Amino acid sequence: MHRPPVKNGILVCDDDGSILEVVDTGGKIQEEAGLEFYSGILTPGFVNAHCHLELSHLHKKIPGKKGIGDFVGQVNRLRNLDAEYAEEEMQKADRRMWAAGIAAVGDISNSLQSLKTKKESKIFYHTFVEAFGIHPSRAERAFEWAQLVQQEFKENELAASIVPHSAYSVSDPLFKKVAEFATAEKSIVSVHNQESIAEKQFFKDGTGPIADHLQNNLGIDIADWKPKVESSLEAILHFLPEENSLLLVHNVFTNKQDIKTLGSKRAMENTYFVFCPNSNLYIENQLPQVNLFRDEKLKICIGTDSLASNYSLSILKEMIALQANFPEISLKELIGWATLNGAEALGILRYFGSFEKGKKPGVNLITGIDFSNMKLTENSRVKRLV
Repeated sequence: MHRPPVKNGILVCDDDGSILEVVDTGGKIQEEAGLEFYSGILTPGFVNAHCHLELSHLHKKIPGKKGIGDFVGQVNRLRNLDAEYAEEEMQKADRRMWAAGIAAVGDISNSLQSLKTKKESKIFYHTFVEAFGIHPSRAERAFEWAQLVQQEFKENELAASIVPHSAYSVSDPLFKKVAEFATAEKSIVSVHNQESIAEKQFFKDGTGPIADHLQNNLGIDIADWKPKVESSLEAILHFLPEENSLLLVHNVFTNKQDIKTLGSKRAMENTYFVFCPNSNLYIENQLPQVNLFRDEKLKICIGTDSLASNYSLSILKEMIALQANFPEISLKELIGWATLNGAEALGILRYFGSFEKGKKPGVNLITGIDFSNMKLTENSRVKRLV
């Protein structure tokens, strides 16, 4: 992914999966000892830039297309249901992601539930320990809990940073604590951004499905909620450290003015936009304006969100969904979003994202490709080779 594709090239790997060399044969390949032939496209291992492994046991338990208010209410009500199966379901999800060619994951955690699975996994995980709490009185307690969780992950040699959940679920005092801590640690920040129309409504006048969820499901008094601006992204920009890498996740209702405002506040070189199309279709039945981000030449990554809001944790299926809805996106772009950009966003380019000498990115084989048009098809499949 760091250079143009190589037709009939030879990828030379060490026994441990390290890349030794990429040989450009000029398109003409000859048999030689130890050479394995595959029909399809070889890519580096995929990077799932946004996942919620903790919610794996909620697979097929929440009806789709009912909006974010219903979805988060159902998660809040069901997440402790069948808790005894939660670890087993996380392990299954982890194994399936590995088999589906996923080499690294940016995963959201609200607790230590996923620690054991991640510690034993072949996948690299960066855990985003999520802090949330809209009432200012909860800020200190919420931040202390996030610190305890992060510390436990780090003590188990797992990458972790503390991040805010979203603009509508984090109070100003809690946002400030998270921002100050992230600045001091120079850590990666991730935040759910403009995922639903309900988020926009909540910031416009304090009403709608999100307001209902906060009041009726969580019992939070939002009488003092006074939105300062209609754009939820604009409302939190001053809390997002300019020097830190930032992952903005979902972006379904992000518009051109939002991007312009964002660009006036921070550099786009360390700002990444994560799309989770199948989850967006599952919850809101809408997709981001992907071409808006392409036109602005912004850094795009791909995530799956959770099994609570998706039928699988497959990056290839997310790529197929994006191509189906935006056929003008080239296959090279999609693969770049799924590999190199994701690795850059998670700060793991040293090992992942491209076939460069010394890296261990994993090797995937994608088959079922329409080579005449260089497009994925409904029959496209991925197989992990290394």
